[in-house]
Amino acid sequence: MSQSPTAIHKVVREHYAERIENDAACCGDDCCSTNKSLYPADLLATVPAEVSNTSYGCGDPITLASLKPGETVLDLGSGAGLDCLLAAQQVGETGRVIGVDMTPEMIERAQSNAKRVHATNVEFRQGYLEELPVENNTINVIISNCVINLAPDKEKVFAEAFRVLKPGGKLAVSDIVTNGKLPDMVRASLSAWAGCVAGAVEAKDYIAMLEAVGFTGISIQPTYFDKEIIDRALAEMKLTLTGYPQESIYQSVFSARIVAHKPA
Repeated sequence: MSQSPTAIHKVVREHYAERIENDAACCGDDCCSTNKSLYPADLLATVPAEVSNTSYGCGDPITLASLKPGETVLDLGSGAGLDCLLAAQQVGETGRVIGVDMTPEMIERAQSNAKRVHATNVEFRQGYLEELPVENNTINVIISNCVINLAPDKEKVFAEAFRVLKPGGKLAVSDIVTNGKLPDMVRASLSAWAGCVAGAVEAKDYIAMLEAVGFTGISIQPTYFDKEIIDRALAEMKLTLTGYPQESIYQSVFSARIVAHKPA
């Protein structure tokens, strides 16, 4: 990883290293990462409970991606590897899955999980989403699960995603976005960044950044908002919001299914 980590990178990496080392959820005991309703039950049943329990996402990018046998898939912020292992089953022996994550502890757990389920078509690489350790024009489908919101430079992430996708390739991600601007004190909180709130951008800005690097056919479909994510992030800030009703944040921050395409 040649890129120098920012303060945001460092706090996010420490946050998730601590979570995986202690087998803790990303944002509290009842947040999205332990919500099995995010995935179809029959999909989760294909991996051991110890693997499915190490999820830190806000949605189901696997179903969204509609993967096909033989495809090469890249997972941005692959964490403990759940989505990579689910994708590996769908692309089959002729396909390939690459997971990229900046946290060494996550890479180690993901590799362990892959060995546990005997997945031989999966590999994990340490790196930043803003500087992907992946060759140009080699990926059919990019997935990601509640990670792009954590990146300080999202337009650079999207530019990298566009670079590595093959012409005609697809981006299919679950992420946290907003339908309004958040208070400055939330935006400035590193704890709220790690908690998947402060880094979330407005849906219209998300679309504009994707378009700016060349993506077309973009859609954002809201799925739900998770009060536990917001409560946890604000509690860790140890700040009282002044002049901004907390209920307004609940109405602004939500999970979404996002699809975009690299022109053929």
